Amino acid sequence: MSFNCLILQPPLVQLNTPYPSGAYLSAFFKREGSSSKWYDLSIALISSIFCKEGLTKLFSLTSKNALSLSDDFLKKGQDFASQNVKQYVLQKDLWINSIDTIVAILKDGKKSSRELTHRFVFSPFTPRGMRTENYLQSLERLPSADDARNLASAALEDLADYISVAFDKDFSLIRYAESITVSQKSFSDIERSLNSPVLMEFFRPILQNLFADGSAEDLKIQQSFSEEKKTLVCISVPFAGTFTPALFTARFLKQKYGSKVFISFGGGFINTELREFDSKQFAKYADAISLDRGYGSYKNLFQSGLLSVKKLSAKKAQSGPLYKMRVWQGDSVIQPDLQNAQYECLENEVTSTLIPDYSDIDFSVYPRMADDTNPMQRLWSDGSWIKAYLAHGCYWHKCAFCDVTLDYVRSYRMTGAENLYKGLLEQAEQKGVYGLHFVDEALPPSGLLRFAKQNIINKSPLSFWGNVRFEKVFTRDKADFLSAGGLIGVSGGIEIATGSGLDKISKGTDLNSIVSACCAFKEAGILIHAYMIYGYFGQSDLDTINSMETLRQFFELSLLDSCFWHKFVLTRHSRIYDEWKSGLHPNLEPLEDKSSGVFAKNGLHFKGEEKSEKFGEGLNLALQSWMHGKKIGMSVNKWFNFKTPLPTVPKNLVQNAVDLYEKNRDEQWAAPVEIKNCEWLASPVVVNKNHLEWHYMQEFYSAKIPQGSNSNEAFDFCSKLSDKESLQNFVNKNGSYKKVLQFMRGKGLVSI
Repeated sequence: MSFNCLILQPPLVQLNTPYPSGAYLSAFFKREGSSSKWYDLSIALISSIFCKEGLTKLFSLTSKNALSLSDDFLKKGQDFASQNVKQYVLQKDLWINSIDTIVAILKDGKKSSRELTHRFVFSPFTPRGMRTENYLQSLERLPSADDARNLASAALEDLADYISVAFDKDFSLIRYAESITVSQKSFSDIERSLNSPVLMEFFRPILQNLFADGSAEDLKIQQSFSEEKKTLVCISVPFAGTFTPALFTARFLKQKYGSKVFISFGGGFINTELREFDSKQFAKYADAISLDRGYGSYKNLFQSGLLSVKKLSAKKAQSGPLYKMRVWQGDSVIQPDLQNAQYECLENEVTSTLIPDYSDIDFSVYPRMADDTNPMQRLWSDGSWIKAYLAHGCYWHKCAFCDVTLDYVRSYRMTGAENLYKGLLEQAEQKGVYGLHFVDEALPPSGLLRFAKQNIINKSPLSFWGNVRFEKVFTRDKADFLSAGGLIGVSGGIEIATGSGLDKISKGTDLNSIVSACCAFKEAGILIHAYMIYGYFGQSDLDTINSMETLRQFFELSLLDSCFWHKFVLTRHSRIYDEWKSGLHPNLEPLEDKSSGVFAKNGLHFKGEEKSEKFGEGLNLALQSWMHGKKIGMSVNKWFNFKTPLPTVPKNLVQNAVDLYEKNRDEQWAAPVEIKNCEWLASPVVVNKNHLEWHYMQEFYSAKIPQGSNSNEAFDFCSKLSDKESLQNFVNKNGSYKKVLQFMRGKGLVSI
């Protein structure tokens, strides 16, 4: 039986691109023969606020309160804060009249013509906030029209600051927390936040318009109702900040449609934090929670009879557990059976073959923020990326700090790279979006190479980036091949940049391998972002300083473009916690919360974790400078306002690893050429008198034609460089060209 499925992404997730869960669920439901419609309510909320009508409403709701806050700040001696909040009210007409141009600049829309761009940058009648003023003051040159995107991004963040101060304290465009919040809230606390100003004044009208009786979309939904089956509504909750608006959305639908809808929650936040959640209050909002990938859960749901409009008897409703889905029925909860082989097999097959479906998404409505001048930092927000995964889970899945017991890390399943490439290329051409962001935990090198090869075959129309493990498998040759195949950036965990630190967290790689991978990527023109951890269990002050000094050396040698420090959080699903339960790590003392009603339960406090908090400010101040090429040579100790131990790692630690990389690279290039493993990446080779000439990675190369060879042989050799079998046959007959091939190593001829 086919079903009608509605997929909703509540706010706020990302400004520049839709979160991928909807694309995968939509593709799966259609594959199962059901109808599917996907709405990104996150971008809908942003669009409703940041427009002329939205700001007119915002200032009408907030101006009086903003002026009152300004007076309060002034009474407290906070002159700057007083003037700052008042300035928005004084400039409200400028903001209202400029906002459509600001957003159009970020969307590359019709209203972002070059003439309006000049006006936005230079006119004294353009609104300015603290962030825009800071950006202009930070310039070491006169501003130009090319600064428009940066200024427009800063302007949007200025308005977000105003909203959070004068209207809704929880509002933020993008919220990157230093660590996952260890929540102490109960479900009742969450419920009390449902009537927040932004949700009531801006988000509720979106839902009312979308599901208004007689509207085009509501008519489609009404037509999906029947006496036989409910409409399935899937609400994705990837982050903690999306849970409240998800509940708000579910409450609205329950109040409007009642038993005609079956509402299911899923996503990253659900999977990590709410695996044991069973509050009876949840039944007021939704009917089910789907764990992990969800394909087996929904297939099981379709077959269970729970989507029948007719009321099921208690006996039938609880005749058997569901696969990875918890269903609320009155005062009872049907628990999942996590061992069902039928649905496990289905999930694995779907994971390896499913192509995400973005047909419901209009990428032109997403603003592309340029919120940092650092090129790697901008990748996250500056581009409407099509998101997909090359593999589900992590092929290593052993890092001690990671949630390795959960499906999204533990259950490693690769996709078919060739089939995935074909499907993503088709959608890129349909949508006019040629950038991909792979959301893998760690991109598998073999799959990555196969995907890049498909792109090369098709003349490399796609650009892509994603998360990798910094391992020695990424040689210079492979990095060159990936770069030619469209790879523009990688991010990866270094975590604790010392030998003992890497061993302690079971990283599965060493510092030399990390440096080697970074060298290869940088030489191939690929941007690099790293993740670092401080405050790990048992980490001393000296460990932190040594890790920081090693990181400084990475930046000093231009091996990294950007980085982020995370404060370690102990989680229930991590390897280290699992080992602690088995009697290991006796010095680790988790602090279990014994209070009743605690909502999110994955994050845990542990004894002594507060000792590392003092490092946070200094680590981030240093990093912000290093990422922008400033103060890289300054002693790491000077970034802190308290005494720290001197680093004990050698000043040339990373340089020595670079030297080792270069030695190994040159030895690989000097080794005999194995044509069966080689790919030619450079331009076509031309014969010019007695030389072969070509261009590779913005360099010109020339090789002398072997003595005794004639021009016809040289032309023949050039024509066979991209055909391994023909090239092998040619070299077998013309051995003098082996030296030419050897010379070409690292200059266009790569071994993968």
